[in-house]
Amino acid sequence: MDRLTNTIRPYAWGSATAIPALLGVEPTGEPQAEMWMGAHPGAPSRLDRGSGETALSDVIAADPEGELGAAAVARFGPRLPFLLKLLAAGAPLSLQVHPDLAQAAAGYADEERRGVPIDAAHRNYKDPNHKPEMICALTPFDGLCGFRAPDEAAELLEGLGVDSLKPYADLLRAHPEDAALREVLTAVLTADREEMARTVTEAAAAARRLGGPYAPYASLGHDFPGDPGVIAAMLLNHFRLQPGEAVFLGAGVPHAYIDGLGVELLANSDNVLRAGLTPKHVDVPELLKIVRFASGDPAVLRPEGDVEEVYETPIDEFRLSRFLLAPGGAPRLLPVDTAQILLCTAGAPHVGELGLAPGESVFVPAGEKAELSGTGTVFRATVVV
Repeated sequence: MDRLTNTIRPYAWGSATAIPALLGVEPTGEPQAEMWMGAHPGAPSRLDRGSGETALSDVIAADPEGELGAAAVARFGPRLPFLLKLLAAGAPLSLQVHPDLAQAAAGYADEERRGVPIDAAHRNYKDPNHKPEMICALTPFDGLCGFRAPDEAAELLEGLGVDSLKPYADLLRAHPEDAALREVLTAVLTADREEMARTVTEAAAAARRLGGPYAPYASLGHDFPGDPGVIAAMLLNHFRLQPGEAVFLGAGVPHAYIDGLGVELLANSDNVLRAGLTPKHVDVPELLKIVRFASGDPAVLRPEGDVEEVYETPIDEFRLSRFLLAPGGAPRLLPVDTAQILLCTAGAPHVGELGLAPGESVFVPAGEKAELSGTGTVFRATVVV
């Protein structure tokens, strides 16, 4: 097994303090948004097997079946199918959706055929993979996820008392659910920019006055003045997770994280279609092909099990579980059929002979016996085969 050295991504929305506090180091003053653990080519973890540091992606490429297990390679190919992160939102992330597998493959092939550079700002598809994901809160965690029922969204918009929002509320009440949501999101994102900027300014001011359920949108209006994504966000459910709770986000589900520290596990992809709350590229026609226009409350997941607490999801590319190691508890022997990454978030546990501090992680190849002992909290990321 291998202790990992991981890259911290300094995205502008990141908290300057949350990840340093977990790691027990002084903040740099710069945002520290995500710490990546895995083999994604954008920032692969590094490990040392005696001849200097090597990227985990290169280690896996040299012996996929030995590192990942034959069953995982047969199902998902010769690469680690998931990416584990610490995610620290100090400001809202972009309002976004992710494609399903067929959409990602088609979109990637199309942009490759058209010669769009992989690092181009207007490129939508960085790879041919889908990007289902799950966020598990380590602190209270706020976000937006999935559409409200149209009547609820209409009521929220009407409550602001902004005349220019009334046509959107009327549309939400006038059509069947999927058609209403599609029509209103399309209208918001394609409206005249100057007129929409005035609407956002008025709506944000009203949200500040009203507070309560409007408070998140006042904050968005402050951070993204004039951005149509502020109004689009009002069509979505607001959620707050308590530590240990999680939400799963499937393909086509619009979402945005607002504030908090969490463990994120996702398929090994970087495909994002944005609807707003960002200065980055927004491709409205492509976004509308991907969004699933169905309402529903975010399903809050809580771990199930006595020894290994599992967060159940409907996909196999990743599986997240948690171990709460109490003083005097018996060591926990982990399964060996697939590769796994173990992340400590509290305490002083051991993986075999390796002691871990909060924020430290270990890669355990398939077939390698790993025993958890000591005290603390350890998250385990692996696949289902």
